[in-house]
Amino acid sequence: MSEITDTPPDRLSLDPRSPHFDETKLRRGVGIRFNGNEKTNVEEYSVSEGWIKVAAGKSRDRYGNPMTITLKGTVEPYYERPAEDDAAATDGSEDQDKE
Repeated sequence: MSEITDTPPDRLSLDPRSPHFDETKLRRGVGIRFNGNEKTNVEEYSVSEGWIKVAAGKSRDRYGNPMTITLKGTVEPYYERPAEDDAAATDGSEDQDKE
């Protein structure tokens, strides 16, 4: 279950307090196509429910979080970078332990 696939999750959030926050997937870079247009200001998305939340300008709520607007339409997430090779990452850490 912990494998990283080439398909981003159904729902993902940038807010660390959200249950849909996943730092490992966000490190790969997730791009969003919404109704055929690239969006770079997406705070959260859901493919199955067909919505994205985008920041509403520079407005903040009383806790300092950005105010968001929910837009409905076709959501197509994709990874911006390929997955890193897990074998290469583990080999490097083993060499450091031997020193």
